[in-house]
Amino acid sequence: MNRFLVPILLGLVASFLFMASPSVAAPIVSSTPPPSLPSSTGAAAKPRPVPGRSRAPQNPFLAKDPFSNIHNDTWMSDTYPVRGPLGRGLVSDSESARVGVCSSITFDRRGRIISICPAAVFTPQARIIDPDSLEVIDTYDLPNATDLPGTVQYQNFAGGGYFYLDNRDRIWVATKTNHLYVLGFTDDGQEFKLLKDHDLTSKFDPAAERITSALPDFKGRVWIVAKQTGRIGILNRKTGKIKAIELNEGIQNSFTVGRKGIYIASNKRMYRFGTSKRGFPKVVWKVRYKNSGIVKPGQADAGTGTTPTVLKGGYVAITDNADRMNVVVYRTGRKLHGKRRRVCQVPVFNKGTSATENSLIGTGRSLIVESNYGYTNPFASDGPSIVTEPGFTRIDIKKNGRGCRRVWTNTEIRTPSAVSKLSTKTGLIYTYTRPPDPSGSQGYYWAAIKYRNGKTAWTKYAGSGFNYNNNYSGMGLGPDGTAYIGVIGGMLSLRDR
Repeated sequence: MNRFLVPILLGLVASFLFMASPSVAAPIVSSTPPPSLPSSTGAAAKPRPVPGRSRAPQNPFLAKDPFSNIHNDTWMSDTYPVRGPLGRGLVSDSESARVGVCSSITFDRRGRIISICPAAVFTPQARIIDPDSLEVIDTYDLPNATDLPGTVQYQNFAGGGYFYLDNRDRIWVATKTNHLYVLGFTDDGQEFKLLKDHDLTSKFDPAAERITSALPDFKGRVWIVAKQTGRIGILNRKTGKIKAIELNEGIQNSFTVGRKGIYIASNKRMYRFGTSKRGFPKVVWKVRYKNSGIVKPGQADAGTGTTPTVLKGGYVAITDNADRMNVVVYRTGRKLHGKRRRVCQVPVFNKGTSATENSLIGTGRSLIVESNYGYTNPFASDGPSIVTEPGFTRIDIKKNGRGCRRVWTNTEIRTPSAVSKLSTKTGLIYTYTRPPDPSGSQGYYWAAIKYRNGKTAWTKYAGSGFNYNNNYSGMGLGPDGTAYIGVIGGMLSLRDR
């Protein structure tokens, strides 16, 4: 047997032991060899709030910002106006659960973690998780379906990878059967309850496509996008009727909702959508971005790896798929008044090793992009030896709107696939890294980067091996400042002592 498969199989067996009782308390098992790197580096940081920050408008049909979806708010900013850990005597905890990465971390009004945890082996599962003990309070198994031909399991975000929590603490999740479930809670709040089942199969054929994401606009209409066909639909929640169009372009990631526009990036173009007089999705503007046509290691398809990020001032940003990859900023307006649609196109990282599969962090006029180049999948036969290319870069739009400038690049931190987050209270970017280790250990570490200058503030060991792989899950900051991330073996937390 391949020596690298042994810890993976042991990790799976350990996780299976906790399937029957979701509330069993046990830490996640690490695999050998142990790391030879320090368990922590750096020092506690002083909070330095981000100047000139701007919050997205509160979408009235989403839970209170920043706790409604994987990217925090309606602009998909990946920022938190709450504190995260500063690095003072850091304590990293873990709780084992059934295999399935809880990729989107949201919080209800009680402060509990609400998540959907897709898995390649099992059905996607909704979970209520205690934020202190990390124990699973309740679960709800969502419908499953056979994957479509060509689906790569570890890059399949359908069936719950993207969901949202609404203004009444209800989960809205597109299932693998192309239904849209609305999950609430029993009267005591301790168990899930199915409240509504919207059947979308009249417009979204489960034999041909899977729904990537669904989100409400500012009028309460639910927009829906499908991966394989690029079908875009609008659901009337009261009548159940759907009006849809098809792009014939793939849509791998989620999308972004502004007050007056919907921003969708396909594997070929960047779009702004509105609605026609008859209520159909309507293209307001579109622009083709640079594309090498290559599915780079670290990407799910040959296109942008980002959900669009909207910024104050009338900007929306993505990355393209050129070689070198660029951060591209566009003006959002319908009319340009003599200005160009594209504000800037800034190359990042190195030619031949530039790729990302995570949304840009956006605040004020600043954008932060991370490198995921080299991440393949958690089952790779040489998994412990695969280490991604390092890189975080901050790009600022110039005050006059005439271009952008590169502010800094961090070449220390390697983030295989985490959706990193910025706390505008602490001025720290929180991520999850896997550095190379001479011992061959597959060690994972929490890390914080300073927003102002890009320097690494600190790192903290989390655990080793297959069970600690986050496989595209997002970092989350709770109301009390605790950091969380879902991994294959369960859930992790990080607190200042």
